[in-house]
Amino acid sequence: MTDSRGPDALIRRAGRPDPDRDQHFLVDDRVLDRIPTYAEAFDRSHVLEVGAGTGALTDRLLDHADRVTTVERDREYAAFLREEFSEEIADGRLTVIQGDALDVEFPAYTCCISNLPYGVSSEVTFRLLPDREPAVLMYQLEFAERMAAEPGTSDYGRLSVATQHYADVELVETVPPEAFDPQPRVESAVVRLTPREPDYEVGDEQFFFDFVKALFTQRRKTVRNAIRNTGHISGLDDPDAVVDAVDEALLSKRPGDLAPETFAAMANVALGVREGSEA
Repeated sequence: MTDSRGPDALIRRAGRPDPDRDQHFLVDDRVLDRIPTYAEAFDRSHVLEVGAGTGALTDRLLDHADRVTTVERDREYAAFLREEFSEEIADGRLTVIQGDALDVEFPAYTCCISNLPYGVSSEVTFRLLPDREPAVLMYQLEFAERMAAEPGTSDYGRLSVATQHYADVELVETVPPEAFDPQPRVESAVVRLTPREPDYEVGDEQFFFDFVKALFTQRRKTVRNAIRNTGHISGLDDPDAVVDAVDEALLSKRPGDLAPETFAAMANVALGVREGSEA
């Protein structure tokens, strides 16, 4: 990083972020310097950045990666990035894509490192996770804690199961509001996602996610009642038949006490019942 690319200098040249447009830019040099180091064990030959803003993190990523592709929705900021980083673009080390990260086509990247726009952090994450590439991402602290939560804890839920289906989740740093401009009203956290294959199998991944979603809408109920009450969500025509097929020891538990592999086993049973009834 050069002094001219300090976060405050970049904001002065590019224009102030607008919190009403979900723009909270990281301006703490120490945090900006640390974020790329959390990906040291990953292949950083082509880093994807979602939500570049004025390029403070982009500048650091260029020091750690062979190539960087950055996606920025704001047209004016994207134009600024192309001007500010014109030499790196000319050298083939940086590509700036102007567009919505939920719509644009991502290149074949090897690692994603981003300060995600919080309003779309969930949608972007679940666009990235099926790629099974490693990532270091910034979230609201509450969201990060739910991603990493273990069964039996108050934070554990649908988000925990779905995220951990794809990756090991580590909350590596908590970041205070003062590290951003403008300051958000919440604390933030840096999360490292290391992809892995789950140690269980699911017969139908989408049905597995729908089944987990359904049961967590009834997280205070027993599994028996949760299955019976949510057939309209899980897509089960005969929830009672699923209850009859599930191990009795599980039916008295609550969804928040079940590990992802247990959800997978029950979802496979439910899928078998559903397919049998359709045969």
